Amino acid sequence: MSPGIGLMKRRLEKEKDAVALAISGIAKKYDVKPGDAKTLETRYHDDAGDWYVALGWSEKKAIVQMDSVLGTITGIKEI
Repeated sequence: MSPGIGLMKRRLEKEKDAVALAISGIAKKYDVKPGDAKTLETRYHDDAGDWYVALGWSEKKAIVQMDSVLGTITGIKEI
């Protein structure tokens, strides 16, 4: 029997961990240098356990959604 999601240790416990993963995902998907992507806003959704990080670079912006338990990117939406 596996523990419930509330009992599992989160891999993305801190905001800086979520920002680092988001920048990595943007760098790979859009071929952006990690130093060029700037953090615009971060949010944590308590009920879902997801991090949302808004990043901007050049003339573009994107929101990266991540699962904090699995430590993976679940979606990138360019805005």
